Amino acid sequence: MNFDLTEERQMLQDGLRRYLRDQYTPALLSQIADSETGWSDVVWSGLAEIGVIGALFTEDQGGFGGAGFDIALVAEELGRVGATEPLIDTGLLGGGLIAALGDADQQALLEEVIAGRRQMALAHAEPGSRYDLSRVASTVTDGKLSGRKAVVVNGGAADRLIVSARSSGDVADEAGISLFIVDADAPGLTRRSYPLTGSGHAAEITLDNTPGTPLGAAGKGYQALAQVHARATLAISAEAIGLMDAIRILTTDYLKTRKQFGQPIGKFQALQHRMADMLIEIEQARSAVINLAGHVDADALVRDTHVSATKTLVGQAARLVAEESIQLHGGIGMTQEYALAHLARRLVMVDHRFGDTLYHTERFVALAVA
Repeated sequence: MNFDLTEERQMLQDGLRRYLRDQYTPALLSQIADSETGWSDVVWSGLAEIGVIGALFTEDQGGFGGAGFDIALVAEELGRVGATEPLIDTGLLGGGLIAALGDADQQALLEEVIAGRRQMALAHAEPGSRYDLSRVASTVTDGKLSGRKAVVVNGGAADRLIVSARSSGDVADEAGISLFIVDADAPGLTRRSYPLTGSGHAAEITLDNTPGTPLGAAGKGYQALAQVHARATLAISAEAIGLMDAIRILTTDYLKTRKQFGQPIGKFQALQHRMADMLIEIEQARSAVINLAGHVDADALVRDTHVSATKTLVGQAARLVAEESIQLHGGIGMTQEYALAHLARRLVMVDHRFGDTLYHTERFVALAVA
């Protein structure tokens, strides 16, 4: 199998890498840390202008990509600089659900998403749901939504929210989950936004008889949720590969310049072995991401098996790389002014989104015997 990038993807990668390298300066990271959204409007507009958001959607949806390898390419480049822009939340989750389920009027929102004029978020997780997509306690009665949603990434900045609510069935049933488009300023909706450890912001959302517009058929939202979460898991796993690559390069450079006993510490064999272990783990995780990119649109069992295998391997590698890089740097690795601190925090938090290592290990075993 040929894993070389197509000419179009190579051009996208080169252009995106140059753009992010020029934009993501220490000054910008400082501004983002103090912002109310946790990302940069300037960078977001630039990503839309060079077509990055469009790479997440097919031609029929107004984009020019939409395949697993397009998603992985974009996310990996964002990871290399520790970018915090909500491409997963606005593009893959919010935009992805509209692309999959929306009627003609709702599909028109995709044009605004691709152009960078519309911010979206998926309000699905709840205080008691952990990582189970089917566990939804929020309810809908006569078109009015009631319930609580937790850790809604980009929820404070979103113009529109995709909200899940149960129209029938028990709290953990896959059947009976309905989806709705809700305006951010809709009556009865309250948002409390807060910063996340790995940069970016999330919100706690309360719904009290809040009106929403149905998205797709009533009670049939689970399969679409599973599909967009698989694509989002691919994206965050590819982002982790970019983060790990950047951290490895930083660490290698540091070992070449930091001297002890009159020579660079990178000459010490024990440290060389630790760097070799890091590289092996990163390449194993990269192979898993490539496999997932090729199977993200497969049938549910195959797709979910690759999702859990990939997230498990990426989570294990991410923890090793974060811990080893900080230990090899020593005290400087923990300082806010040094690039490693931001990259390592984002890498550690990858494991906590869309299911951690323990969750996906158990899920992989269950799927293997299904």
